[in-house]
Amino acid sequence: MSGILRGFPIAAVLLLANPSIAAEPRIASSYTDLSGSRCKLLKADKETGSSVRNCPGVGGFQLLVLDDDSRMSVSVIDRNKKEYPLDYWNVITRSFSSLGSKAEWRAAKQKGEVRPVALIVRVHTSEQTNLGPARKTSYLAVAKISPREICVTDKIATGGNANERARQAADVAAAKDCLKP
Repeated sequence: MSGILRGFPIAAVLLLANPSIAAEPRIASSYTDLSGSRCKLLKADKETGSSVRNCPGVGGFQLLVLDDDSRMSVSVIDRNKKEYPLDYWNVITRSFSSLGSKAEWRAAKQKGEVRPVALIVRVHTSEQTNLGPARKTSYLAVAKISPREICVTDKIATGGNANERARQAADVAAAKDCLKP
């Protein structure tokens, strides 16, 4: 019996015992450049420096990159053109902030269609304390993308394996509550 066929009975038994193994979509990452030429400038105010850019996403989704008063955030635009503000300037930090250069989409492919389930964006901030100079740090903002809502569920501090922790949080974000400001 060839090597391929030898493992077939075991795989068949596993699939029959747990059919969700075969049906469970694999979640993978893809990226959107938040500052590149693919983003279209929608609005810019020369006096205040505020701006709004539209960046293509995955699976028919888009991102609005918002820059206002040296603070940045993102809104997710779903396939139906509904806007979901992620409100980083209140949920992640109230301090001055900027965004990382890329957004990471966590998406599953089901029935030939890419379906985003979460979004990860790095938020750089200068946090001011009463006792000293501003402290520069960053967080990974994890947002769930579900048919009912799109909102931030996790704020992951940098360090060690922050990217992996953010991906793990993103992959189970659908079961989490939204963070409140």
